[in-house]
Amino acid sequence: MARIAPSVLRRYLFGGQLPAGGCLRQPRYCRSAAPSLSTKRYHGTQAPDTSTDSALSETTIPFRKQLKDEAKKRKAEGTGKKSKQNNQKLENWELTVGIEIHAQLNTERKLFSAASSSINDVPNSHVAFFDVAMPGSQPIFQKETLIPALRAALALNCEIQKTSRFDRKHYFHWDQPAGYQITQYYEPFARDGYITLYAHDGIAAEDGDEVRIGIKQIQMEQDTAKTISQPGDIHLLDFNRVGLPLIEIITLPQIHHPSTAAALVRKIQIILNAVDACVLGMQSGGLRADVNVSVRRRNSSSSSPNSYGGVTNLGQRTEIKNLSSFKAVEDAIIAERDRQIDLLEAGGVIEGETRGWTIGSTETKRLRGKEGEVDYRYMPDPDLAPVVIGDDLVSHLKNTLGILPDQDINILVEDYGLTTKDAMSLLSLNDGGTAEYFRNVVEEYLFLSPEEDLEKVGKLCGNWVLHEMGGLTHDLADEENPLKMTSSGSCLIPASELAQLLHYLSTDKITGRTAKKVLAELFASGLYTRGHTTNSVIYREGWWFTPLSELEYEGLAKEVLDANGKVVDEILAGKQGKVNFLVGQMMRGDQDGRVDASKARERVMKLIDALKG
Repeated sequence: MARIAPSVLRRYLFGGQLPAGGCLRQPRYCRSAAPSLSTKRYHGTQAPDTSTDSALSETTIPFRKQLKDEAKKRKAEGTGKKSKQNNQKLENWELTVGIEIHAQLNTERKLFSAASSSINDVPNSHVAFFDVAMPGSQPIFQKETLIPALRAALALNCEIQKTSRFDRKHYFHWDQPAGYQITQYYEPFARDGYITLYAHDGIAAEDGDEVRIGIKQIQMEQDTAKTISQPGDIHLLDFNRVGLPLIEIITLPQIHHPSTAAALVRKIQIILNAVDACVLGMQSGGLRADVNVSVRRRNSSSSSPNSYGGVTNLGQRTEIKNLSSFKAVEDAIIAERDRQIDLLEAGGVIEGETRGWTIGSTETKRLRGKEGEVDYRYMPDPDLAPVVIGDDLVSHLKNTLGILPDQDINILVEDYGLTTKDAMSLLSLNDGGTAEYFRNVVEEYLFLSPEEDLEKVGKLCGNWVLHEMGGLTHDLADEENPLKMTSSGSCLIPASELAQLLHYLSTDKITGRTAKKVLAELFASGLYTRGHTTNSVIYREGWWFTPLSELEYEGLAKEVLDANGKVVDEILAGKQGKVNFLVGQMMRGDQDGRVDASKARERVMKLIDALKG
């Protein structure tokens, strides 16, 4: 393994910066959403460091890639975890999982101060007196932060509480300057929600076609400062992040399979992004998950005193903190489940504790004993008044929430004729930007040919947007997002040009092969900013479709029959299925794709009939 300089590793782990472009790239986030209140995006992601150090860029391997490579090596040596297909179902034990998701809200200001919510500016440049607990400073609830929180709660089918209150959760750590976190432990603003997961969301096969997971509550709370570790056991603190508004989504312990847990976190992230509540996902640190894992024997006659949210007879739970990817959620649950089962089968006892998980690991590690309500010394915050939410605000937000992802999928499947898989791909790519682009292409196509069936046009456009455009490559293209697709649906190939291309294809003005060549030309034109259009490319190259004449069909058919005398003999002997082979040979022999299969078959059959006579 190549040695990595500590400064390089530090910049990558804590700042997302790389010594040269092309290694890893930051995803682009943002998606325009429902026309509701406060739909502006306020958070940006760290831009990659494009400084060039050729010697360093040749030898540096990203730390996350090193961990993944080590995990692959252990798996190849037989020391890794069990195959994934065997990791969902247990014969003698039942797994139970509850999840706490912390999502950073899309707001302009912090939760209790007017400081900006930007986190990628110069460290400690957006800090108010209250953020660092200066004596005499008071929290001032920024009421606009409530808007995205309410949108999230409504999208997750929660009951909005007319009155909610803030509490202090006491603990001491360097990233919490006040010595307590302000949260809503006792009286949160939303309760009793649920989320429905379907087979297409990636749930375990054992859960069937769908499963509903209850949401106990959603509460607002403030984030902590960002810790930046330095060599020599030095820790720097960036207070730009302290006080940022979060929502904590707490599910009921109703999940029984690791893949279903990962599917839930993934879907919640999609929903929060769709309603503009949280626009930074797990990849950029805007969403983190803590999972509570317990196991118990199936068909056990003994009862357990452990319960949560009305779910009884649970095993002793452990909590795994700060999981930052969907794969980490699934892998950490599998590792902790297996650890608990092994311990119980060996006669041990599960302790309530907080554990950690490192990417590439095959086991969780103890961090500390599990704190309880008494340890945190919850108390009402005396400096903050109750939050009273009016019915008119809730009604307005509910009516302007927009189309949620499940509804989007149904529309794409039922109206546009797409498969569920293709619909999900469109919605998941580029934060929904590919779906917006697809709709723009369909709209442009129907403008050119308004009499055509929407379902037929949808299938045609969907195939080209997902599969033909998805296969485009070029040396100058960005590896992660070669088409430069944005969340609003713009990309290097304008929707109007693709629609024009597909209209020419469906009206037989160009062939399928020509259409693919024109698409590649439009892609290159976008990369070089040449501004070529579909029409200009076809006229320049002379690619308009010219049908083969009868003489050309006959000549090509004779060539194919002469070159495949044995096949002709089999057809004359009664094997009519061999005719398709000869038709295929004719189509392969035409480099321009001008051969029509039905006409080719007709000409072949005429020559065969002549040989029979």
